[in-house]
Amino acid sequence: MSLLAWIVLGLIAGFIGSKIVNNTGQGLVVDILLGVVGAVVGGFLFNQFGQPGVSGVNLYSLLVAVVGAVVVLWLYHALMGRRRVL
Repeated sequence: MSLLAWIVLGLIAGFIGSKIVNNTGQGLVVDILLGVVGAVVGGFLFNQFGQPGVSGVNLYSLLVAVVGAVVVLWLYHALMGRRRVL
């Protein structure tokens, strides 16, 4: 899959995942980064359970990427939410 396809898939997955997790986006750049990381994490998780991971820009890959993005965003909020500003 090309870099542009990963970015497009990551943007869509990051946007959908951020709406599922906290109903607001984190910003365009953070949504793209967390979405791309989520696509990789989702592909890894699906492979661990014997399913194919991200295979291109299609609905199945989007589902895999959104699941991964939700996991990554949940971890992001769990870790960043505990930080206190002094």
